[in-house]
Amino acid sequence: MHRISITRAWKRTARPIRIAACIAFLLSPLALPAQDETPGIAFSTLEPGGPLPAGWKNLPVVHGKAMTQYTLVRDGNTTVLQADADRSASALMHKGNIELTQTPVVAWRWKAEKPIEGADNRVGSKEDAPTRLVFTFDGDVSKLSIFARTSMAMAKRMGGQDLPYATLMYIWSTSAAQGSVIANPHTDRVQMIVVSGQPGDAGQWQTLRRNIVQDYEKVFHEPPGRITSYGLLTDTDNTGTTTRAWYGDVRFLPGP
Repeated sequence: MHRISITRAWKRTARPIRIAACIAFLLSPLALPAQDETPGIAFSTLEPGGPLPAGWKNLPVVHGKAMTQYTLVRDGNTTVLQADADRSASALMHKGNIELTQTPVVAWRWKAEKPIEGADNRVGSKEDAPTRLVFTFDGDVSKLSIFARTSMAMAKRMGGQDLPYATLMYIWSTSAAQGSVIANPHTDRVQMIVVSGQPGDAGQWQTLRRNIVQDYEKVFHEPPGRITSYGLLTDTDNTGTTTRAWYGDVRFLPGP
């Protein structure tokens, strides 16, 4: 009976652990280039059609899947980042260089062309979003449950990298009300806060501002540790669809 129980538990957790291992590869600070001095990203200072800014890298979510294409384009009188996902998933990521005690607030702009048909961030097979802002955090793994620690250890063996202690995402979603908190279907160490996706949001630039420290404490019930990486993610790999979105400058500011 004990062996049967273990087998069933493994079948229930094997896929999430494989996915967690891919998340580890995506978000591991070791996979990222050297950091710049100033946190954030100012697309508006770059030339359309030029290379991606120094210190940022387009990283796959899962080996073998198509990559989302991130390009600098002209939007009116400024430069923005255009994201084109075609059954793809990859993130534009940077090593963490944010001092939360000084700049706990993130301010940014984004625009999604339209909702992703069939997407539902509460369901693993439908978990896509036209825009995401992603933060990963360090923390004391010994405080986690035995199950969480075991899953993280297995993910490290499979992916070769330590999982982030916690990941916080701000997402564009039509599957839940604005302000809702959605746990990733595969691991509760990834929490998503819906900040866009209400009627009228599609096709419109939105200017957003969040207090990362306050949001982290709300969803993980403890103060945040050091940010290890952050970036942007547009994905349609689960729904097998296409989408286009745009990102403006991302800035880090003093509170509240």
